Amino acid sequence: MTGAKVLVIEDEAALRRALRIFLEAHDYEVVLAATGREGLDAAAQEHPDVVILDLGLPDMDGVDIAGALRGWSEVPIVVLSARDAEAVKVAALDAGADDYVTKPFGMNEFLARLRAALRRAAPSEGERLVETVAFAIDLGNKQVTQNGQAVRLTPTEWQIVETLVRNRGRLVTQPALLQQVWGPQYETETHYLRIYMSQIRRKLEPDPARPRYFITEPGMGYRFVEEAS
Repeated sequence: MTGAKVLVIEDEAALRRALRIFLEAHDYEVVLAATGREGLDAAAQEHPDVVILDLGLPDMDGVDIAGALRGWSEVPIVVLSARDAEAVKVAALDAGADDYVTKPFGMNEFLARLRAALRRAAPSEGERLVETVAFAIDLGNKQVTQNGQAVRLTPTEWQIVETLVRNRGRLVTQPALLQQVWGPQYETETHYLRIYMSQIRRKLEPDPARPRYFITEPGMGYRFVEEAS
């Protein structure tokens, strides 16, 4: 689990610094945000593997942030809060948080909760490798190969491929895909998807003009079909 990117949304400067030092000492990559808006922007731009979220932020309620994140992302969310009332915990978990750690807390307990959230979000062995006749996608190592050779995808191309593959067989709507890859403010920018889907098909489809795996559902979105007919 080390090496994962952790987004810390916390307005208390001393705790923010302490978490950064502690997490970096355990080989995590850390992104810091002091407000809810900064946190949402960082989540959209940085694509963290897990979010550490304080509920008592100066500009937004943390429960609302959890709900906003969950509207377009499946990133694990671990709440840190001095609020220990059961109703607050239930509200945070109902909004999409995966765990709730009450302040003050021990760093070792916090690290264990963080690792548990990352483990739950990691693909199982059966989900890690998706193979077709034309290419193979390794979700665990974030790699695509064709005939044993690595295919270079840009970070944005990979985000699109990963989102579709994790939802294989299911329609992913244009707004949902745009929010997942670029963030909630881009949900109407459908031309982004047309450009990037064209690039992905040129790299992966046997015949990009007649896609067999990355299928367009006109007016709705896209679907990854693992077993092409």
